[in-house]
Parts: sequence; structure tokens; C-alpha cells
Amino acid sequence: MLLKSLTKYDTNLFYRLYSLTVKRDCRSIIWLSKTGDGYLYLVIGALLWAFEPEHGELFLYTALMAYALELPIYVLLKKMFKRPRPCDFLLDLTAHVTPSDKFSLPSGHTAAACLMASIVAHYYPPFAVLAYSWAALIGLSRVLLGVHYPSDVVAGMLLGITIASLSISILG
Repeated sequence: MLLKSLTKYDTNLFYRLYSLTVKRDCRSIIWLSKTGDGYLYLVIGALLWAFEPEHGELFLYTALMAYALELPIYVLLKKMFKRPRPCDFLLDLTAHVTPSDKFSLPSGHTAAACLMASIVAHYYPPFAVLAYSWAALIGLSRVLLGVHYPSDVVAGMLLGITIASLSISILG
């Protein structure tokens, strides 16, 4: 009964958020979402490693370890839950982007963004608010684009923060 209520609430919240983008130009949301594709993380890590002598190298190693842990767990969770994406499951709905795979739980973009935000916040606390705000917007963008439910984003957030915390406790 509780699961049914949560699913209904999740679906209703999805529709409310997604409806904000129907028949609108979503280029800025798509661009924001693409900043969570992974390339930016590599650039940030490489630049810090090359030019920031205090924490840059440790930041890079922590991030590499975190992503090496997060990716297989993310794939395992996707295969375990096999939750269809809202754009594939809900009627009369077309996503604004083509998803990279067919399952939605957890949101990989959100997991990676929260992982990076957590590591940035640990090594560079003055950038914590910016990093976490950006990660939250990545998660929101995935719902607005029609490829994730809000609970997928929450699950991705928890995955990213947990793996980042584990990696920081080991290397940081």
C-alpha cells in the first residue's frame, strides 16, 4: 500500500514537472543535462591535477576511484530494478532527449553529478554551494526532459553521495 502511494506521488510529481517543458524550447535544459555526461568531470580533474598543487592530485585520484566504484553499482541497480523510463512507460509522453539506456532507476547523471559535487565540496569547500546546486539542477533536468522520475533522481543522489563519501574516507 505504501509503495503504491509513493509510486503514485512520484508519477504525479513527474507529470507536474515535465508539464513545464511541454511545447517549450528545451535547449538550455538539454545543455545543462549534457554538462552531466562526464566530459566535464574529466576536464575538471585533469585541470586540478595539472595546476592545483595542494589537493589536485588527490582530488583526481579520489574522483577516479569513486567513478570506478559507482559505475558498476549503477549498472547493477539498473539491471536489478529494470524500471521503465517515464517516456517509455507513460502514455502520450515524448522525452526531449534520447536516453542512453532503457531503464531509469537510478539516474546515472544525478549519481555522477552528486558524486562530483561531494568531492568538490570536500576538497574545495568554498565551491560546495555551487557544486551541489549544479548537481541538483542536473537531477531536475533529467525529470524535465522526461527520462527520469523524481525518485530516480533521489536514488542517484544517494548513490553518488554514498560512493563519494566512501572514496573520500579511503583516500581523502
